[in-house]
Amino acid sequence: MDFLRSVDWQSLAVIPVPVIVASWARSERSRAVGRAPGGEQPAGHEADARAAPLCISSGWSSFPGCGIMGVTGLIARADVRQRKTVESKTKNTMTRPQIAAMAARAFGGMALADSEDAVLELKDGWFNAAYNVRLVDGREVILKIAPPRDAEVMFYENNIMATEVAAMRLVRRNPAIPAPEIYHFDDGHDLCDSDYFFMEKLAGDNLEHVRASLPPETQASIDLHIGEIIREINGFTGTYFGYDGNPDLRASTWREAFIKIMESVLEDGTRKGVVYDHGYAEIRAAVLRHAPALEEVTTPCLVHWDVWDPNVFVKEGRVVGLIDFERALWADPLMEAQFRSLSSDGITSSMRGYGKTSFTFEEERRCRLYSLHLALVMNTECCYRSYDNDFVYNLSRQWMGEHMDWLKAN
Repeated sequence: MDFLRSVDWQSLAVIPVPVIVASWARSERSRAVGRAPGGEQPAGHEADARAAPLCISSGWSSFPGCGIMGVTGLIARADVRQRKTVESKTKNTMTRPQIAAMAARAFGGMALADSEDAVLELKDGWFNAAYNVRLVDGREVILKIAPPRDAEVMFYENNIMATEVAAMRLVRRNPAIPAPEIYHFDDGHDLCDSDYFFMEKLAGDNLEHVRASLPPETQASIDLHIGEIIREINGFTGTYFGYDGNPDLRASTWREAFIKIMESVLEDGTRKGVVYDHGYAEIRAAVLRHAPALEEVTTPCLVHWDVWDPNVFVKEGRVVGLIDFERALWADPLMEAQFRSLSSDGITSSMRGYGKTSFTFEEERRCRLYSLHLALVMNTECCYRSYDNDFVYNLSRQWMGEHMDWLKAN
């Protein structure tokens, strides 16, 4: 019980008891495998002994994290050095011979280049496996591979690669949206045991990698352009609300669809025994209390949902590429990441670019609900993946606390 004696209880007065207990349990689990909490794990012990949130039904998850993020206001201000390249048990990595066979099918029998770097794994993503592939003719393309079919994922993540391909092919009808071209999509599962596709390699730099080096005026110009592109994406309208690849999370009204989506995340949490800082009943009550605000939304618009810096490519002060449409859905445009910073940053350049610079109380209620949904997804993912740090878990708790407090007070 050394952990209990070492705690500064006054400083933890605002932290719910389940979180303190989970921290103690992590400490005891760490001691059992022969290392200090947060320290290196000795060889031969499993990764699931690392520090992580408490997941009662599944034992100990190694961190957690999030493949979706999109918390542009909160995460963009965080120290990106904390967001290490992470490995996830959902990543379906392949060997060079396997990738060679996949490329040959996609490109009419073409071989890979002879060099050792013809296949380079791209490790920025936190959900799918991805590779930069050089073909024998010198072309470079991107290969993206969905998680194995038997991988345990959250309910809304079912079939999301098919959703991504459909969304990208749709938005390319609008030249103002710089989505890469899909060269080949294969869901046959003979060469690869999961869906995969090859797409165009984008020019330019990843915005997350270069933003800090750009002058403030260039950053503002890029954010304005992002807002313009998001508005164009939202210009596509559908016939139902919800996810293209998941019929169980669809409805004819936005209120019904959003409640289904929220409930699916809570059910994911129940399945893993996730302990949130707020009770399940408390979260459901907050959603239902503000659900009438959802009734204002009557047109299903295409929402990317995940436009944050790592998914944006820039060149000469302009956005030249936008990726990761896998979590797109037919929804309220205010569900876009660019509106999540309303509570922390006020009106931003991306909002100005979008053309949305004022918000009614009903709209703010919806923005808060959507931010709560994101925080809940981030937190719940912690028990579905095996990442190696608690960066996103800590952010999710902060984000959830802020928006639950607002939803309960208003």
